[in-house]
Amino acid sequence: MNHSMDNKIALVTGAASGVGLAVTHALVAAGARVIMTDLQEARGRAEAEALGASVRFMTMDVADPDDWDSVLGSIREQEGRLDVLVNNAAILKPGSIETTSYDDWKLLHRINADSVFLGCQKGLEMLKVQGGSIINVSSIAALAGRPDYLAYSASKGSVAAMTRVVAAHCRREKYRVRCNSVHPDGVLTPMTRASYPEGIDPNNFTIDKDPMNRMCQPEDVAAAVAFLASDEARAINGIELRIDSGQFIMSI
Repeated sequence: MNHSMDNKIALVTGAASGVGLAVTHALVAAGARVIMTDLQEARGRAEAEALGASVRFMTMDVADPDDWDSVLGSIREQEGRLDVLVNNAAILKPGSIETTSYDDWKLLHRINADSVFLGCQKGLEMLKVQGGSIINVSSIAALAGRPDYLAYSASKGSVAAMTRVVAAHCRREKYRVRCNSVHPDGVLTPMTRASYPEGIDPNNFTIDKDPMNRMCQPEDVAAAVAFLASDEARAINGIELRIDSGQFIMSI
């Protein structure tokens, strides 16, 4: 499918592995030039080099305002514009309301939510010039109760609410900038694989094995992100797109 991404410039955070890397592949396949960012420098540079001249990598702490200024300044200088921003970088750490430490609460909000605030605020300065698309990667945990993931769920809930507000703001200001969130459930990434107990193979819980399972592949999320980034989605703004194999609607 043609996603009308030719000559578009995209920034993807947390792009060295998992969903971010799959999104990078999908955007490049649709014709975009992509700036990948991550703290995993060696891996990120290797992945960018493998993808070719349409991709470059920059080391970035998404919760550091100065890093955002540096990355966006480089994009402005070298590319002259920004058309797509994918706020994907996040961390996962378990903990209930009784076991979550305040330090963990602050850490997850810093990485998962503060980073999205910074991305939307600083990225909008470039995006609003010619219009574009912001896609924030939230989680099904933002919409449903996950008792063992309090801070993670709350941080992703912040992302969902922020997305709606940014979309409303851009619409009111008549910027041609759309802002949508995607809400995966279980995605087979290095981050989620690490959360499974030793001896349990998460591949046994994919929708490929059984449509009642919850786990999908990073490429499933990337396909949705690529669509939302494209001109074909020009009338889609402020939505919460669940990518959960129907898990949410069958949670009762």
